[in-house]
Amino acid sequence: MLTELQLRDFRCFEALRVELGGGFNFFIGRNGQGKTSILEAACVLLRLQSQRSSTLAPLVRIGGMAFGVAGRYADHRLEFRYSTWRRKLAFDEVEQRNAGEYLRLARVVSLANTDIEFVRGGSEARRRFLDFLGTQVEASYRVTLRSYERALRSRNALLKSPQPKPRELAAYDPPLLEHGAKLSALRAQLVEQLGPVAAEAHREISEAKESLELLFAPGNGGDFAADLAASRPQERRLRQTVVGPHRDDVTLLVDGMPAHQYASEGQQRTVALALKIAQARVFAAQEGAAPLLLIDDIFGELDPQRRNHLLGALPEDSQKLVTATNMDWQEQQLAGRHFRLAGGVLTMA
Repeated sequence: MLTELQLRDFRCFEALRVELGGGFNFFIGRNGQGKTSILEAACVLLRLQSQRSSTLAPLVRIGGMAFGVAGRYADHRLEFRYSTWRRKLAFDEVEQRNAGEYLRLARVVSLANTDIEFVRGGSEARRRFLDFLGTQVEASYRVTLRSYERALRSRNALLKSPQPKPRELAAYDPPLLEHGAKLSALRAQLVEQLGPVAAEAHREISEAKESLELLFAPGNGGDFAADLAASRPQERRLRQTVVGPHRDDVTLLVDGMPAHQYASEGQQRTVALALKIAQARVFAAQEGAAPLLLIDDIFGELDPQRRNHLLGALPEDSQKLVTATNMDWQEQQLAGRHFRLAGGVLTMA
């Protein structure tokens, strides 16, 4: 459990400290007050990445050169400092040379309004969802993903050169094929593991009105090497690698129909929420402990009935950090800590 969180020069906050409790922690306030940034800081502290941004540079407060986040999780003192020239990571006051031990400590699931892009957006959002899950449940996932990305960048850089030679290009194929095959296999296993759990969560939120199915759609056929060789003319024309795990996707079906085409906005949001609840349940089953849930202003786009069903479907044992403009719609008042945020000042409600 995250019991303390400190921010310095993070987003809109010069400095902020908050003591958190188990169960629900509600952050209530108008839009634009920094509620989401508190949740983002928790994610950065525990996972060293933002659920909102692909890079950390935008998290530095305007006019600043660096940010710091610190806190206490499961009796361990954690600290992460970021600047454009250096990163410092400390675990129980000891600076860490690598993040291996640090990242084994906590699991995080983020639920946000933008999650609807998992359903109606492009494949990149769905790959990021799988990767965020995979790096937390499988030790080899992060290394495999980074190795494939390096091989892909190098190969694409050569394809963009004026006249890439076939022999030079072929030299980049072995690492791309090796790491790509491993990455797609890991993603396929994740989808297989996630599918029935997501379907169950979806039934709970929608009151069994609709069914949800997940299908893995690899970015290449069964023979990656043959597909890569066959794509050479298209690669030369487009000057980029056109087959491989960077094209992997997940097909989402509601009642057997593609969700991005036929599901209503409310149904699409229900699918996105079911995916995140499934992610939390997979963590709990595999790790033996419920993850931290970051629930960012997701209620406004749901009807009151689905809002209340969602609250009931959340893992009971998870600590939950929740942002909202108000919680007046609750059928039953939930116990927990309530904070008010206005003008950069956080107070207990």
